Amino acid sequence: MRAWEFTSLDQCVSYYQDQMQDGWCNATWDKILCWPPSPPDTVGRLPCPPLKGVDPSQVAQRKCTSAGHWEGRTLAEGLAGGWTNYTPCLIPEIRILMDKLYAKSKEDAQLKLQVAEVSRVIETVGLSLSLASILVSLAIFSYFRSLRNNRTKMHFNLFVAMVIQLMVRLTLYIDQYITRKTQQRTTGIDNTPVLCEGVYVLMEYARTAMFLWMFLEGHYLNSMLTVAVFTDHPNYMVYNLLGWGLPVVMTAVWAAVTAVQHTGTECWWGYNLSPYFWILEGPRLTVIITNFLFLLNILRVLITKLQASVSSETQQAKKAVRAAIVLLPLLGITNSLQMVHSPLEGNIVEFAAWSFVTTFLTAFQGFFVALLYCFLNQEVRNAIAKSLANLSTQRLLPKRSKRVLVNGNVASETVVVPEEPLTVIRQQVVTETTTEEGASAGGREAVKGEMTTTV
Repeated sequence: MRAWEFTSLDQCVSYYQDQMQDGWCNATWDKILCWPPSPPDTVGRLPCPPLKGVDPSQVAQRKCTSAGHWEGRTLAEGLAGGWTNYTPCLIPEIRILMDKLYAKSKEDAQLKLQVAEVSRVIETVGLSLSLASILVSLAIFSYFRSLRNNRTKMHFNLFVAMVIQLMVRLTLYIDQYITRKTQQRTTGIDNTPVLCEGVYVLMEYARTAMFLWMFLEGHYLNSMLTVAVFTDHPNYMVYNLLGWGLPVVMTAVWAAVTAVQHTGTECWWGYNLSPYFWILEGPRLTVIITNFLFLLNILRVLITKLQASVSSETQQAKKAVRAAIVLLPLLGITNSLQMVHSPLEGNIVEFAAWSFVTTFLTAFQGFFVALLYCFLNQEVRNAIAKSLANLSTQRLLPKRSKRVLVNGNVASETVVVPEEPLTVIRQQVVTETTTEEGASAGGREAVKGEMTTTV
């Protein structure tokens, strides 16, 4: 068996039982590797395990003292079975991260890890809510033809990119929870070569597409308010090439470079910490900066228009702030917080504040976008209200007799109409009324406006 395939101390000791000698350090299992018995005053070396953030080409070390005991960094560690030096196993990016994490003390590092676990729970809840909200929004945009305008087409593509990214991310989180919580090495996406890398490539492609569609949203809004260069029939072929085609090229270049250069660990673990990740992060940051400039220009135009109105200064300020808050999620400026390195070397309060704020804003971004641009959108609300009113009207109007075919003969199905007055219908309708006897010319005219019907 290989050293990382053992799952318990008993299994490790039993495997090396025949090699035990008096005065030697006993076989031991440090929950990662099984170390064979070693003579005094020697340093044991084993290949690093194929784990995330670990370079399998390096070696881990463990020292056996002259007294025949495994050496520990402290007396307590020595009595508990010694200490293994896995520092050489870590890839450079993870080594820097761990140095920052344990810069103060082990207790401080444990608290920060607990904060990270809570943040992952918040992130999972936010991503799930965002996914559900965006799926409902897509269904609404697809169902109502009245909503198929230029703005909603842009929203639709942005929402599709968000859905792909959210589904992949949630799938990875669920897979990681299953594979990492079990004691034995369980096969899943997280530890399957090629499949794992492919899933991460798909996620980064969807995220890049999301940024590109955010850019197109910002450019469209800026042009509509300031330049007015868009026609009634924009060239969506160009939009699709930019929104879906350009991310393919960008992601392919990044994946090729990462596959060649970032080969020291399983499943490209820690790829987001490597300098090659800026092949994607650079253009994304450019999109964020550009959208921020778009936002400033849009606010300038909005404030200028508001100053020309009769509103008070307080109302002008409120509207400008409200417009900024509405635009922030859609244009993706909140994603800039993810590009800021976490303050691991700071105190626990700073790290917790940064972790919770960035997690909340990024995880719930899809929910806020769906809320502001679908559920609270006046066009969407009007379309839904009109559809519900039409359904109510169809239920309330008297039903005509139906003719059905029974055994080859036409039979009449009589529908009984209740004698209670119908509910007052408040909407614009056009109806043609007829009567069986004494029909007048005025009764055949189209009636428009609010009408009260009783039977």
